Amino acid sequence: MRLSEFDFDLPESQIAQAPPERGTSRLLVLDRAAGSWRHQRIADLPSLLSAGDLIVVNDSRVVPARLLGRRDPSGGEVECLLLRHRVGDEWDALLHPGQKMKPGTRARFGDGPHAVELEVVSQHTFGRRTIRLRRADGGDVEDAIDALGHMPLPPYIKRPDRAADRERYQTVYARARGSVAAPTAGLHLTPALLAELAARGVERTDITMHVGYGTFSPIRVDEIEAHTIDPEVFEVSAGSASTIARAQHDGRRIIAVGTTTTRTLESVAKEHGGRVQPDAGETSLFIYPGFHFQVLGGLLTNFHLPQSSLLVLVCAFAGRELVLDAYRDAVKEGYRFYSYGDAMLVV
Repeated sequence: MRLSEFDFDLPESQIAQAPPERGTSRLLVLDRAAGSWRHQRIADLPSLLSAGDLIVVNDSRVVPARLLGRRDPSGGEVECLLLRHRVGDEWDALLHPGQKMKPGTRARFGDGPHAVELEVVSQHTFGRRTIRLRRADGGDVEDAIDALGHMPLPPYIKRPDRAADRERYQTVYARARGSVAAPTAGLHLTPALLAELAARGVERTDITMHVGYGTFSPIRVDEIEAHTIDPEVFEVSAGSASTIARAQHDGRRIIAVGTTTTRTLESVAKEHGGRVQPDAGETSLFIYPGFHFQVLGGLLTNFHLPQSSLLVLVCAFAGRELVLDAYRDAVKEGYRFYSYGDAMLVV
């Protein structure tokens, strides 16, 4: 399939620049069997699910992974987006301005003994680098990152990050540190909404996938089948695997909160004969139309970028024409798009 088949027009004014109050977003409910959709609110979610349904969430926590500093000794501005901690003091990162950040280049973030010093170790494609990070005082680098770093809001949010983003760009159940972008479908859920779901007999469990470059890297090929995704780290604990396996055995509906949760569940099932078992490692699974889903019975997700791997995944689950028709209606109805935007429930 061609990438151009996954396009739609969106006015810039509908790209959400700030989040609504958590739990107040609009919700487009897409019914695959009926080939139709209706407009509701995220607060209606408990009434849209059934007792016995299982929702699976991604409990990864976003790191304030955007560092702003200056090259040493020239003083030129440097922006660093930490993608992943490799081993020891080495990290994968995106650097700007990339053309000036050759191996051996140094930069500094912050002042005083707690400042973080960067050295470029090696250069890779599309602006990626392997870098070395150390604190001037020899202390813990991750503590310094937490103090100095900015929340890595997506580039289509045309404003600096704010103090409030440190809380709002996390899910309420975020636990496992490691993501460089939020698993945004979960941003809509509140403790009260989760409690109401539980009271109605909807079960919940969690997995972990650390959102990295693979999730947000653009598709750069015309034929989507040729696209590859950088590996991302996941973990499905024994307890969560047991809960999911029971739901599979019972034939109950499993609803993934987000595309990262979807990719984790389907990756693990693919490796274990269709069943979810305890597992941990990396996945590069790219889901596109024609994919055989073995776990997913429903999907809560945001509205995604045109021609993105996330939109392609939703189209694989619900059908390209139906999804794009629903997207066009969402545009017409004034929905807010992308990370801080409204939500879609596909059943």
